[in-house]
Amino acid sequence: MARWLLYSKPMRLLACFLVLLLWSVSVSCRTDFDELFQPNWSPDHIFIEQDHANLTLDSVSGCGFESKKKYLFGKASVQIKLVEGDSAGTVTAFYMASEGPNHDELDFEFLGNLSGQPYLVQTNVYANGTGNREQRHTLWFDPTTDFHTYSLFWNRHSIVFLVDNIPIRVFENKEESGVAYPRNQAMGVRGSIWNADDWATQGGRVKTNWSNAPFVATFRSFDIKACELEPEEDAEAKCGMPSQFWWDKPSLRGLTRHKAHQLKWVRARHLVYDYCKDSVRFTELPRECA
Repeated sequence: MARWLLYSKPMRLLACFLVLLLWSVSVSCRTDFDELFQPNWSPDHIFIEQDHANLTLDSVSGCGFESKKKYLFGKASVQIKLVEGDSAGTVTAFYMASEGPNHDELDFEFLGNLSGQPYLVQTNVYANGTGNREQRHTLWFDPTTDFHTYSLFWNRHSIVFLVDNIPIRVFENKEESGVAYPRNQAMGVRGSIWNADDWATQGGRVKTNWSNAPFVATFRSFDIKACELEPEEDAEAKCGMPSQFWWDKPSLRGLTRHKAHQLKWVRARHLVYDYCKDSVRFTELPRECA
């Protein structure tokens, strides 16, 4: 990976082109922010320096960006350094989403906290407009002192949320049990920061301290390897043929034994909320929890 980052921009573009020829799929390689993304909310609060995007939140506004292309299946990763110090009330997000009321969405949401208190990472999955599938984890490191990699891996079998390549959550395809699964709608890759002090920190009891503004989260090293889908293209014909793409390999239909052990370790030590265990919220647990 270090060698890749040392290549000149023309060499990186040539490498991407060769990958396209080999895989017959549009793959976006690591590159400058402006080549992949565009602001979709308060562009004056986003400060770009090549591969780095500094997203800022103040009492006026937060901000956000989205990819210029949309993707169906694959993997999207980014390195993020979260808001330092007292970040209570703030939410920084890295996610994928389609459009419309019946949209699909895969969320990483980083819930700020008081200085010295741990960040919570909330993940969620929307399928055909229905979410309410939250899990919350603590992290085994301080995400404000350095960059860490957050990834969304998505194929027809499962969705895997990874932190530094360690799985923290797996959402399996259970369509045979009547559970909706994101498989037909291409999604854009997005990032944002906003004020959510009505719920984000200790259930809304701790509010945003605006004397600490601006709050800054930095994104870098964007890496998207996925099937690029144009609005007029047929999803099944372009991205749905089994075994055509690397993410459809039999070895990726589930976690390896090592990854399964890592997931078990995370769940035992860092899972603090699971909607599938919330019998107070759900009088009848969702079908996928069975």
